[in-house]
Amino acid sequence: MALSPVEQLRHSTVRIECDVRGGIGTGTGFFYSLDKNGDQHVPVIITNKHVVSGATKGRFLLTLQDATGGPSVGTCQAFELDSFEQRWIPHPDPDIDLCAMPIATLLREAEQRDQKFFFVTIDKEYLLSKSEIEDMIGLENITMVGYPNGLWDRKNNLPIFRRGVLATDYKYDWNGNKEFLIDAACFPGSSGSPVMLFDVGSYQTRKGTFMGSTRIKLLGVLYAGPQHTVEGEVKVVLVPTQQKAVAVAGIPNNLGIIIKAEQLLAFEGIF
Repeated sequence: MALSPVEQLRHSTVRIECDVRGGIGTGTGFFYSLDKNGDQHVPVIITNKHVVSGATKGRFLLTLQDATGGPSVGTCQAFELDSFEQRWIPHPDPDIDLCAMPIATLLREAEQRDQKFFFVTIDKEYLLSKSEIEDMIGLENITMVGYPNGLWDRKNNLPIFRRGVLATDYKYDWNGNKEFLIDAACFPGSSGSPVMLFDVGSYQTRKGTFMGSTRIKLLGVLYAGPQHTVEGEVKVVLVPTQQKAVAVAGIPNNLGIIIKAEQLLAFEGIF
């Protein structure tokens, strides 16, 4: 049986666990295809640089395929990798909190053990075109997939979905940066979560309402959120990977700062 769009999306992310100074941190990664040319592509995992910063070891689970090539939900292979931070290639712009880890070698080694994994990759075809951005009406519903507070369905290796809305106009760059804001609960562990337009059945644009249609687009990647302190001062902090108080004694205000998906284009050709 073919997977529904929701079932496909839930297999597009991976929970990342890192050994860092002070304990264990968690974050979210998602599968992405670079340099796609027909059946050829470079599979990578995308996350934030601050998720893997200082990580001596990293762990994640991949779901195995069943006999039909679909997901064998609940059957997983665990990976633990040394020198974890060094395995990630940072975004060419040092100010952009994104990095990518190629996984082709891991996949080939698994195939030599007669193991194949099931995951769904996103690629640049999921990015909005200029005309699609111009047609947005604002305040679109968004879907974020990840592992808030490190939580997930550990038995089935499945993520958690969160819903919200755009808090700023996607047509414009927030404060002059290739970023935008969402109104959604953003907790530790959500860093690196893909933020999607995920409209199944109908959606609305400036051109009207499209019934019986589906729109699935990658808007960006969560990396930070404004918080207010006990003194009332508002500061922007990276979404932490560890469940502990941050230095500003911050109280989240349910806004997330998202790196626009177009920044992923800088990884094309790097590998």
